[in-house]
Amino acid sequence: MKRSILTALLLIASIALIPALPAVTGKGSADSGANTCTQPLPHSISSEKKSGYTALSQKPYKVLDTDSGQVTEVPVRDYVIGAVCAEMPASFGEEALKAQAVAAHTYAERQRLRSEESPDPGLKGADFSDDTSRYQGFFTKEEIKQAFGDRFERDYAKVASAVDDVLPYIITYGDEPIIAAFHSMSPGFTESAENAWGAPVDYLVEVDSRSDLTAPHFRDEKRFTAAELKAALEAAFNAAVPGEDMSEWLKILTVSDSGTVLKASVGDRSVTGGQVRDALDLRSAAFDIRYEGGEAVVTTKGFGHGVGMSQYGADAMAAEGSSWRDILAHYYPGCTVTES
Repeated sequence: MKRSILTALLLIASIALIPALPAVTGKGSADSGANTCTQPLPHSISSEKKSGYTALSQKPYKVLDTDSGQVTEVPVRDYVIGAVCAEMPASFGEEALKAQAVAAHTYAERQRLRSEESPDPGLKGADFSDDTSRYQGFFTKEEIKQAFGDRFERDYAKVASAVDDVLPYIITYGDEPIIAAFHSMSPGFTESAENAWGAPVDYLVEVDSRSDLTAPHFRDEKRFTAAELKAALEAAFNAAVPGEDMSEWLKILTVSDSGTVLKASVGDRSVTGGQVRDALDLRSAAFDIRYEGGEAVVTTKGFGHGVGMSQYGADAMAAEGSSWRDILAHYYPGCTVTES
């Protein structure tokens, strides 16, 4: 494995995997990422090949229930259905659901390999847990019933059908399951892993996703009084914000081509846009700030970390006639669909 891949893995593995779309039930958030690759490959994901990756797809996943502390074996099909139901609205197009299913399956395979190679004692022998602050979202069938309500029969059948169509497949690069990162909607272009997380990954790069501009709640505005802004910044950065002029407390310094704030200043400290996002509980790190009427007004674009597949972008591609393969090829350029 190349050094750049190892560097990316070490860094990205340390990032909390906050699952993707709150539109289903709120169990998820706006971010997710599976856990990798490097070297130019064809842009199309049209080929299917057996790779050096050894498939474990018939082996159930072991999931730790964080409430009970029990580890449950979940059949692969049930897990992928549960992950799609937790991470993408069933109202999305079938090809988008299929793309999400392949990404979810890829995530699970990569995480299982990581857990087998370097076990986390906290998982008690499981591959991952149901803690959505660390791992991809997953619903049991009972949770799906609660989430879908009287739409359960129809929506479950739709998701299950999409999953069944693509269950044999995962996404690979360099003969390994990729970091199948995804998010709700981009600022118009997806963000590179290098800008978002500090380490390059060849296939997690900026791609056009301008259909996101018309997604629901693409722009969001939050207002902070001086007291609220001061308290949030000082708590997050453990430093006093000097002076009475709040326009000096938080300033944007550099922004990526995709629109993500890369560097900002809090008082005399340099911080990242991601840190500001966490401090102010923003929908994304693609934001601007203005000061008016004694308040700080922060406007965000998109929802999530912006890396990898945009879910609303995938749905827009599906509506325009793109297949799940087209969607994955667009958002994970240079990767391959592998039959496991």
